[in-house]
Parts: sequence; structure tokens; C-alpha cells
Amino acid sequence: MDESRSALFKECKQKLLKLRQERLNGLKALEGSLTDQVSGDEGDMAQTFENQHSALVQREKLIYELREIDDALRRVDEGSYGECEVTGEPIESERLKAIPWTRLSIEGAEFRENSRKKYA
Repeated sequence: MDESRSALFKECKQKLLKLRQERLNGLKALEGSLTDQVSGDEGDMAQTFENQHSALVQREKLIYELREIDDALRRVDEGSYGECEVTGEPIESERLKAIPWTRLSIEGAEFRENSRKKYA
């Protein structure tokens, strides 16, 4: 691996660790929204349920991102980080900087999307 790619991976790992902590903090912040007691008139109860629903949706998104981040950190440690799961080619540097947990190059993402459309 060349020096620039190694520096990129180091930068991405630091970003992944920061993002991981942000997602964990986000989950912790949502805990209160999920345990709100439902009370009051129908309007209050409806608002509480709506808030809880939004918190659950946000929680699922954060959990998904945490799994992807943890998997990317595992790939960094194993030495397979930055390799497209579809094409086997290196993932573009700009793509890794933008989405450091990505598993696919642009070409791999397009291929996967076209395959889904074909079988949908």
C-alpha cells in the first residue's frame, strides 16, 4: 500500500472513531424520548406517540450506522478496508472521505443498484 493510501486510511479511521462516538452520544440522548410517559388528552397522547415514533426511527438509523462504522473499523484492522466488495478494486479516496464506512466503490454501488432494479 502506498503512503497516500495509508495516510487516507489513518484519516478515515480517526473519522470513523469520531463518528462512532457521535452515534453513541445520539443514542444516549434519545433514551429519554423513548421512555416518556403517555398521559394527558388525546392530543397530548398523539404527540407523545409521534415523538416516540420519530425517536425509534432515529434510533434504528443510528444503530445501523454504528454497525456499519464498527464493521469498517474491523476492516481497517484486518487490512481489507478500502476495497470494494463487488469489484475488488480500491474505493475512490473522495468516496471514503465522504462515507468512511462505505463498502462499495462508485462502480460497485452502480452495479448493485442496477442488479436490484433488474430483479425488483
